[in-house]
Formats: sequence, C-alpha cells, structure tokens
Amino acid sequence: MWLLFGVGVVGLGLFVLAVSGNFLNLFGRMPNLKSLENPRSELASEIYSADGVLLGKYFRENRTPVDFKDLPQNLIDALIATEDVRFEQHSGIDAKSVMRAVTGVLTFSHNGGGSTLTQQVAKVLFRTRGDLNDGTLNGTGKLGLLITKTKEWILAIRLERNYTKREIIRMYFNTVEYGSNAFGINTAAKTFFNKAPKNLSTPEAATLVGIVNAPGRFSPVLHPDRSRKRRNWVLRQMAKSNYITDAELAQDTAKRIVLHYSVENPSKGLAPYFRAEVVKSLLSWAKETDHDLYADGLKIYTTIDSRMQAYAEKSMAEHMTLQQKWFSAHWKGQLPWRDENGKVIPNFLVNSMRRTQRYKSLMAQYDGNRDSVNYYLHKKYKMPVFTWQGEKEMLMSPYDSLEYYKRYLQAGFMAMNPLNGQVKAWVGGPNYKFFKFDHVRQGKRQPGSTFKPIVYAAAIDQGYSPCYPRPDVATTFPAVAGRAAYTPHNFEGGFSGRTFTLRQALARSMNSITAWLVMKLGPETIATYAKRLGITSPVDAVPSMGFGTSDCSIYELCGVYSTFVNKGVHTEPIMVTRIEDKNGNVLREFVPQTKEVLSEETAFIMTNMLQASTTEPGGTSTILHTGFKFPYEIGAKTGTTSNYSDAWFMGITPDLVCGMWVGGEDRSIHFRTGTYGQGAREALPLYGLFMQKVYKDKSIGINTGPFPAPAAPLSIEIDCSKYYGGQRDTIPADQKMQVPDAGDLDDKDI
Repeated sequence: MWLLFGVGVVGLGLFVLAVSGNFLNLFGRMPNLKSLENPRSELASEIYSADGVLLGKYFRENRTPVDFKDLPQNLIDALIATEDVRFEQHSGIDAKSVMRAVTGVLTFSHNGGGSTLTQQVAKVLFRTRGDLNDGTLNGTGKLGLLITKTKEWILAIRLERNYTKREIIRMYFNTVEYGSNAFGINTAAKTFFNKAPKNLSTPEAATLVGIVNAPGRFSPVLHPDRSRKRRNWVLRQMAKSNYITDAELAQDTAKRIVLHYSVENPSKGLAPYFRAEVVKSLLSWAKETDHDLYADGLKIYTTIDSRMQAYAEKSMAEHMTLQQKWFSAHWKGQLPWRDENGKVIPNFLVNSMRRTQRYKSLMAQYDGNRDSVNYYLHKKYKMPVFTWQGEKEMLMSPYDSLEYYKRYLQAGFMAMNPLNGQVKAWVGGPNYKFFKFDHVRQGKRQPGSTFKPIVYAAAIDQGYSPCYPRPDVATTFPAVAGRAAYTPHNFEGGFSGRTFTLRQALARSMNSITAWLVMKLGPETIATYAKRLGITSPVDAVPSMGFGTSDCSIYELCGVYSTFVNKGVHTEPIMVTRIEDKNGNVLREFVPQTKEVLSEETAFIMTNMLQASTTEPGGTSTILHTGFKFPYEIGAKTGTTSNYSDAWFMGITPDLVCGMWVGGEDRSIHFRTGTYGQGAREALPLYGLFMQKVYKDKSIGINTGPFPAPAAPLSIEIDCSKYYGGQRDTIPADQKMQVPDAGDLDDKDI
C-alpha cells in the first residue's frame, strides 16, 4: 500500500514536472517568469478632455483597473464567502477542493469546483483554456481537462509566491468578466449600477459576485429572476460565513434588484465624432511604437473643452430641431430629391439603395437574385429610429428607413483656438449612433462665399486697400477652349452700378466685385493662396473659384480663418496634447505645426474686414449684434451654394474660430428658397446659440476684448467711412433688419 502511495506521489510529481516543462510539446506552453511577474490583462485606453473629463474609451475588453483601497469590504466578503472560504489559509491550492474536483473529473459528476480564487486569476490572466491550450494532448477529454487544471494549480502556487493575498484579490476583481461588455469590477459597477465599486451596497455587491460564475445565465438585465435567486444565494453564503447577520440577510434578500444599466459604447458620451477621428491618428502612432490602443490602458489627453463640447452638442440639437421642422414642412407631401431644374430625380432611392452595404450584402447572400433581395429590402422590422425628440422604435423596411433618413438635414460644427490650434469642440453630425459620417473633416462640400476671404487676402497682399472703390457692375470672363463666356451675378440677380469699397463688398458678399478681383489677380494666384492658408483639398483654378466651387471641409476652413486671427501664422488644428501609459509615464507629447503665410498687417486687415459683416449696414451677419445682442467684436462670413445645397457660416473672435455647415446628405436635397436655405438663416443661428452659452459661462474665460492690433503701424488705411459718400443712409430699412446672404450664388451662377 505504501509502495503504491509512493509510486503515485512520484508519478504525480513527474506529471507536474512534465506539464510545467511542456515535455515533447505534449502539454502546451507555460508562462515564463517575466510574464508571471508582470501578468497582462487587456485594459481600456481612456480619452480625456483638456479640463480632465473622461470622454470615452477604446477597448476590446472594457476594463479599467481599480486599487485595493477602493474595493469595499462587503464586496470582498461576498467573493470569499462564495468562491473561496479558505482563501486566507491556503497557498494557491485548496486540498479539499482539489480532491472534490479530481473526483468530479474522473466520475463526470458535478459536485463542486476545485478552483481557488488564485486559480481563477491564473485561468483568466494567462488564458489557460485558450492561449496555453496548444499541446498535443490538450483537448483530449478528461486528460486535457486534467492538464489544464494542473497548469492552473502550478500557476496559482507561483502567483501566491509572487503576490500578497490583497494583490490577488485586486487581480481577480480587475480581470473577471461580468457580461454586457464589462470586464473588471470598476466597469461592472458603472455598467449595472452607475456607481464606483466603493459605493456598492451589500445586495449590489452580491449581485455582481453572483454574475461572474456565468455572466450570460445570471445577468440581471437578461434574467432578473434568476439573477435575484443567485444574489440571494451569495447573501446566504455571506451569512453562513458570519459576514452579515441573519437580520441583514432577511432585509437584503427581500430587496429587488434596482439597476441603472448603461453599456459603454462609442456612440455614447461627449464628442463621439471627435473620438472616432482621433483614433485614426492614434492607431498609426500605436503601430509605429508597438502599442495596443485597445489593450494597453493608455491615457489620451485631448484639446477638447468639455464645456464647449456640451454647448456645441446642445446648440446643434436646438438649431437642427427647428431646421428639420421647417424642412419637413417645406417638402410635406413632396419628394425633396430634385435636379437643377427642380424636377424629381427618377429612381433616386433605388440608386441610393444600390450603393448601401446592406444591398451589396444581400446581393452576395442571394447570388444576385433581385427578387429575393427586393423581398428583404421591403420587409418591415421593428427598428430604433432617430428623431430630434428622442430615439423611437418604428416598424420600417430598409427602403422605408432609407427614405426617412434621406429627408433629414445633416450638419457639422467645429471650434478651435486660433492661437495654438487646439480643437475645442467638434460635432460631426446629428447623432453618432445613427449617422456615422463625419461632416467636420470627412465631409467636403462647396464652401460658397466662405471662400471669398481667401480672394480678398490675396488682393490685400497685392496692394489693394480695404477702402479701394469699385463699382457694382458685371465682370465677364471671356470664352476659352471648352468653356463659354462667364458673367457672375449678384445674389439678387442684377447690378446696382453704385460704388462700394472692398470692405463693403466683402461685408455684403457681393459677387460682382469678387469676380473683378478674381479676374485682376488670376485664378492661379488665388489657388496658391488657398493652399498657403490651409486648404488641402484640390482647388480648381477657374473663374468661378472665388465663389467656393471647389469642395473643402469645415476642418480646413477653420485653419484658414485661424490664420487671419493668429497674425498670419497658419496653425494646423491639433486634437491630442499627450499620451501616457497606464502608469502615468508620458509616451508622446504633441505640438502644433505652424507656418507664417501672411504678414501680420494683412492678417489684421482681413480680421477687420470680416468684422464688417457684423457691423456694416447690409452686412450678412449683423444679426449677431442686432438679434443675438453680442456686444463684443466678432468677425463673420456666411456662405450658400448653388440651389441652396450648402449653408455655411464662419465666426471669429480673438481666441475662438468656429465653422459650421448645414445641408442634405445628397446635394440634390435642400431648401428651394433663400428664405430658409441661405447661410445666414440655415447655419448662422447655430453659431449664435453656441456663443450665447460660451459667453455666459464665465468659467471658460473666452476673450471678449477687441482683436489685438499689429505691433507696427498700418501702412494702409482701414477706416473707409469717408469713402461711403452718404451711402450708409441710402440702405433700405428692410435690408437693415434682414440677414440675407446677399452675395451668394443662385442656381445659375455655378
């Protein structure tokens, strides 16, 4: 008997050694000493605003570690009572549990598990059922399970030698899965109860401990009754181990589970479009530096101001709710997709559907059988639908959904500090969950008259004064090969014959005088200035370019206008200031890329000329002072393109440049008249709503002073009042009260 026992002990020892050393690759790999001393679990990387607010996370497993001091005693008690009552007495392996587990493996019975907390940590940290399960004998029934268990026993002993009991408990709570994409107790407490772990009540702690055994089976969201029974069992185990009294047990088991459930995902939280844009550059950086953005627990600090971002998102909702109401009423009972002549575009939805991923997937699934594809495209489902009044569930087919969303106006908004390039607010669309396309940087549309300041900057650089007089008469570009003669018209269609200064012309956005400047300077010169000032999209050097016929983004235009405010220095917009590792070590700091592209004098003159839009009679943005009652210096420019397809507005103050665009997803979807479709009506109010909130919030400290004058005296005159010749008094009263985008093109001009 003793001989058999001795042989058994020796055999067990040899088996353990063979498993530990992966003899002949029969048993699979084991972690090396370095991995054991620095066990790795995936940690979510966190992205923060400039003022320290958590904006969101990047993760495959949503896990944020917690320190032991932040673990409440009731949570620890619930865990030990449920999973490992002899945790403090053993050194990684509990002999009683091992014998029960071995017996269960050999007899196929299920009379209790043999895993201590330390073994469970080993299983999750080192993926013994996955990464280490690569030996020849792994996966071969009872033997494979015995090999896996043996590895976990070995690793448990090694963990106990390297870590204290407290550290092992912390590892456990930071590694295990709770379902609902929650990994670790920190995320689980927030997901299910919207609390920090230290604030969990005893029933809540018991609920979370109970989930771990089988997250899908015991989820309080999916199976509330089963979860409550499991929680109560955990509470009874706590009473059995004298962690709670019988009275507390009776009181706690009688309570229902009250959830504050919210699963973290990229659609939630502040600045989702911004976060989606940031990740593009971060992934490139991570690849170059051998980091894993989704697992390394990085801390990414951005330039976003959480207060401005919240105001931008709120202002977008306020403004677009009203715009959508008008737009829906404008097209009630009619199809809004129209060609240049106002005719309904035939087969618009059919052609649009064929460009969708859903259509392409169905065509692949059914081998191009259009009958089958059309059946599923017209089959109705219950689906969540976006509205400005909140998400609603509706019965719709994919075709219904496509038509519904095509009738929705889109928008983009960006704010940046022109002095350092830091992006302060970024709203890429109405709602990231439903509209993933970003209209700040990804979207590019014709900028209309918001391009005109580039023309005027080139003119000032070429020696023209803001007070240079020019009559409002037609300018005709002669016909050239492949292009007919071209005569741009003013917004109202005709020409007054009156003389205006360049300052007045820009304020009123007059096409006639802009066309004359384009002819004098040459399209190639203006294209060069566009590139210098920050337009990276292709610019066609053609006569109509001065009216914004080449597509560009809000992101690019903000860089252009920031150059005027920043004394002629172009600063590339910057979104991230630094990246730290999980221990707070700085891995990378980012500095703005700058380049002097205009003289300080030209930049100041352009800033002053843009102010004329808000102060000159007939200026396109006077409502900022007369309607919104802003008493501060503001420069502005509106823009509207052909058929009112695109409405733009750019606003500048001494330390904030804002750009915005509003329009249909397709250029063929738009308002039909300037009453609603011009930039001053469809885009400008968004800026007013945003700045109202920013000015009111004194904690932001926005600069309300004047634009700073250049260090050297100006070489040219900018006070043009003496050249007006009494024309200020000849402006009709109704024009003073309106905010028309007077210089933008009608549908015949582009």
